[in-house]
Parts: sequence; structure tokens; C-alpha cells
Amino acid sequence: MQIPKWIKPAAWGAIGGAFAITIIGFSADWVTTTGAAAAMADDQAQLAALSALTPICVAQFGEETAQVREEQLAAMGEQSSWEQGEIVAAQGWATIPGTEKANKDLAEACSKQLLETAEAA
Repeated sequence: MQIPKWIKPAAWGAIGGAFAITIIGFSADWVTTTGAAAAMADDQAQLAALSALTPICVAQFGEETAQVREEQLAAMGEQSSWEQGEIVAAQGWATIPGTEKANKDLAEACSKQLLETAEAA
């Protein structure tokens, strides 16, 4: 049985094409590795949890007296963004019921939400 002459160039073309599409696919983020997909899923889960817990933090802030709320918002407005989260954590608003200490990421998200709400009012 004879192999046609066109098979060799076609095979090299297929190998080259497979190599090129692999390189292009990974560099253009059309294809991701399992590790990258897991990292993206973890990031999305973290964002979803923060968006679900932020209203609890805001509600705990709302339980304070009007004078305390005004004082704390003024204090947060004078601080840098990372210090704003520390104020929220120190007040205990970012401590979810059933836990013992404040969540740093939640405190930062909560301070941002509180300041945005205060500016809108």
C-alpha cells in the first residue's frame, strides 16, 4: 500500500496548526489551566460572600445612635481607605454574629458601602 505524497505536508500542517492554536489559546486566555480556573472561582466566591455579608455590617452600624454614626462617618472620611476598614473592625460592625473577631475584607467593603451611602444622602 502506497501513502499519497500529500499526507506528509498535511501532517506537518496539522502539527503546526495544533501547536499554534495551543500557544494562541493560552496567551489570549481562551484556554485556562485547572489552577487558574480554581483561583478565579475562589475570587468569585469571596466576592459573593462579601456582598452577602456587607448588609449585616451596615445593619450593625445602623443600630448605633445617630450621634455615633455621624462621628464615625466623619472619622472614616478623614482616614485613608485601609484605615477606614480598621475603624469599622474596631467598632465591631464587621464581626459577624457567631464569630469572635472582625473580618478585614468585610470591614473594608463595609466602610466603602457606608461612605457611599453617606455621600448619597
